Amino acid sequence: MNRRKKIKQLLEAHAKKASAKLAPKNKPKYISKADRLKLAAESSPDSVISSER
Repeated sequence: MNRRKKIKQLLEAHAKKASAKLAPKNKPKYISKADRLKLAAESSPDSVISSER
C-alpha cells in the first residue's frame, strides 16, 4: 500500500504541475523601472520639459 500511495502521489503532482502550466496567466508582464520612466516621458513630454528648467 505504501508503494502505491507514493506512486499515486507522484503522478498526481506531475498532473497538477502540467495543468498549472496550461492554465492562463493572470499576472501582468513585468516592466522595469527604467522602461516605466521612458513610457511616462513619452506619454507626457510637457512635464519632462518643465522639470528640466
